[in-house]
Amino acid sequence: MIVFDLKCYDRGHVFEGWFGSSADYEKQRAAGMISCPVCGDSQVRKAVMSPAIGPKSSQQRQSAPMPQSQPAQDAENHAVSLSNASTTNEMAKMQALISALAETQAKILEKSEWVGRTFADRARAMHYGEEPHKQIHGEVATEEARALLEEGVEVAPLPLPVIPPDIQN
Repeated sequence: MIVFDLKCYDRGHVFEGWFGSSADYEKQRAAGMISCPVCGDSQVRKAVMSPAIGPKSSQQRQSAPMPQSQPAQDAENHAVSLSNASTTNEMAKMQALISALAETQAKILEKSEWVGRTFADRARAMHYGEEPHKQIHGEVATEEARALLEEGVEVAPLPLPVIPPDIQN
């Protein structure tokens, strides 16, 4: 596994992504499968990362003190990186929370139909009564998602990326 800090183009939110390899990251990015968990922007790039350098084998590992939390000045700046966890225990808690979130999302998506890039058209058709209502999920550009919301179409970004069924192993 390889971990990258990623950043969305629209708002500059920084978040962490785990991939099997650098090639997996590139393939998923090129396919538009990676999106910002905060705003849903699917145009992301690697953010500048500090190298993870382990201590010498003769030294004990020490964590840097966590900075004092400050109130968020922008409500949209609330992405959290697992690399900020100061202890192994905190890291385990974060991983457990992400796993629980992934399981919950998977259960929700069991009852939802993947509609891919036709998401916006299908959501509008349901909103205007041209198609029966049902749960769907798919891909939509950030601008198009905003347009759907402005029209009153109820949509929300998924908290975790979804691999389209035709790409899954």
